[in-house]
Amino acid sequence: MAHRPMSGQSRNEMLMAEKAGRMLEKTTDPIEKLRFSALKRGAAGILGIGRIFRRMDNDGSGSLTVDEFTQGIHECGVDFTNEEIQELFMKFDRDGSGTVDYTEFLRSIRPPVNQNRLTVIDKVFAKLDVTGDGKVTIEDLKSKYNIKSHPEYQNGSKSEDELLNTFLVKFEENGTIDGNVTKEEFIDYYSGISASVDEDMYFDLMMRQAWHL
Repeated sequence: MAHRPMSGQSRNEMLMAEKAGRMLEKTTDPIEKLRFSALKRGAAGILGIGRIFRRMDNDGSGSLTVDEFTQGIHECGVDFTNEEIQELFMKFDRDGSGTVDYTEFLRSIRPPVNQNRLTVIDKVFAKLDVTGDGKVTIEDLKSKYNIKSHPEYQNGSKSEDELLNTFLVKFEENGTIDGNVTKEEFIDYYSGISASVDEDMYFDLMMRQAWHL
């Protein structure tokens, strides 16, 4: 059975959220303001922002107009002035086209994740994505984890799907509940976790132990 990842890191996450709150009060940079606002909510905060902005791209163009971008900022619940939203938009509308590439924008919002950490995140996702279709679902988990010996399954209080869905819950917060975790969403989530862990070696060990790499 896959346990909820990183549950042992709740203290790290709490300290990270407190630090983000302090940094939010000091920063005047709109990108940092949005990042710290997300991290103040916990590791899943970056994931939530990512889902909001991906949902704004109604036509699948990969870019957002100023109106879509503004709506996304408001949905994030960040107290931005209109001037700050415009400044943020113009930072990413480098060619003056009136649109921004939201993937590039979201990568800038994420806390920095170095290559060593990205490598182990990629390995975990590849392990979980059994079908190789670029997303993790309950069906993927069923082929990886046997929960028949789980007490709640044995006493009939929870079904196999309910128990496996505990893995997906973290990735369904603050956004669309669709039962799918894409690689970008996976990285969004673990960029928040990464921000709560100082040492690369500890992050690597933690990931390997949590997912039995």
